[in-house]
Amino acid sequence: MPDWKPRNTTRARALRRTATPAERTLWQHLSRSQTGAKFSRQMPVGPYFADFLCRELKLVVECDGFSHDARREHDAARDRWMDEAGYTVLRFTNADVLENTEGVVQTIRTEAQRLK
Repeated sequence: MPDWKPRNTTRARALRRTATPAERTLWQHLSRSQTGAKFSRQMPVGPYFADFLCRELKLVVECDGFSHDARREHDAARDRWMDEAGYTVLRFTNADVLENTEGVVQTIRTEAQRLK
């Protein structure tokens, strides 16, 4: 029988409750499937949490705020892990999401179409 590992739903709920304005803005578009793909938010992926995850396409979308400037090594290790596990990661700054929402959504839509 395979090992069953429970998901850390408590942490996922906490991350959803404390979402940044950029994450909330992007979720308004992703939750309505404006990209042609179904996304979930704050989903566990291995030892990490993805801001947004399309399971079908193995596509992860991340919104990076100023805290990510101090965590470049962590983010690089995370991206390597995701890549080795077969995930595609798109990263956008919070400023990009807030100032160019349609451009970000179009980039995600284009990548989703490429992965289908």
